[in-house]
Amino acid sequence: MNEGLSPEDSFRLQVLLAQDLQAVRIDESTLTLHALTAQGEASIPLSPNCRADKYLRQVRELLSGHALGSPGGYPVYLTRWTRHGQMEGVNLGKLLLTGEPEAVVAVVHSPGLTDELARYAWWTLPTIENARLMLRRDAVARGPMGRVLADFLVEHLPFLQDDHLGIIDTVAVLIHSHAVTPAGLETVWKWGRRSNTHFVAFLEMAAGHLPLPLDAHPQHAAVSAALTANLAAGHPAACALERALSDQGQTFLDAAGEILERPETQEVVSRTLNAIGRYFSGNDFSNNFDWDQADQPVNDACQAFAPKLEAAARLARCDDSAVKAIFVRTTAIGSLMRRKIEPVIAPLLRDIAELRN
Repeated sequence: MNEGLSPEDSFRLQVLLAQDLQAVRIDESTLTLHALTAQGEASIPLSPNCRADKYLRQVRELLSGHALGSPGGYPVYLTRWTRHGQMEGVNLGKLLLTGEPEAVVAVVHSPGLTDELARYAWWTLPTIENARLMLRRDAVARGPMGRVLADFLVEHLPFLQDDHLGIIDTVAVLIHSHAVTPAGLETVWKWGRRSNTHFVAFLEMAAGHLPLPLDAHPQHAAVSAALTANLAAGHPAACALERALSDQGQTFLDAAGEILERPETQEVVSRTLNAIGRYFSGNDFSNNFDWDQADQPVNDACQAFAPKLEAAARLARCDDSAVKAIFVRTTAIGSLMRRKIEPVIAPLLRDIAELRN
């Protein structure tokens, strides 16, 4: 027992550590130690007999010595591993008994994370970043904690505001995990009308399965009938056009147009351009169509749709290569960035308008 602790805290902690503990956290603002046990939650108000930071360090040394056999506190060298998931051979449950936030981060990064451990870690340190990390694990996403974490992220997503990369990462995790309800996904999708960054992960990961789809283009049926032979032959421009005029294609184009009209960051621009190319090329990973075939003159049955065919073909070849040359020379975001990339974006918006009109 640490001799530096006050007698009352030493006694209370000794009694606590004799129980079946699941997790421990310390509220530094109120100097209160909270524990999750098999019988429920317990709290110990701490009574420092020295400077608060020194006293809390002594408390954590005691906890670490009990949980890990490391009397000097949470092993500092482990902090180099926590964000790389390199925790093999470490009892993850014991890390949650140290009262160290960094130990919780080690647990949520670990490939060995289970749904039960996720519940204890979440009780200990419920943050947006930890929710995202834990939902990436299939064992958590499929378990009871999956819905808890997904609901939390949906509820707190609006608080990210101008953290555009955080918004994209959060929406991506929600889509990937399949733990969010359809109503939750629809809510996130609707937020894209207010902050178009919310659309980016949908275009990357759920193209073809977007929430609240718009109606198909009025010409969709006529185009599909006229291009039957081309579609059967896998003609890339014809396939891109049929996809663009479908209900999901119109929804995709509407969201992509919203983003490109007013993107806020370079990341948003690059990822949107790449998503456009992947979706309209019909390839989820690379744009490797034989575009020599697509550039051949269309046959007589396609002449009436030539402008839309050409627009769809250009979108299928879209990627971020054109803006990369601009972005390597500037860190601009917002309106300044939009002025710099206008020569690249304006033609794409015209193609989108052609396919939407």
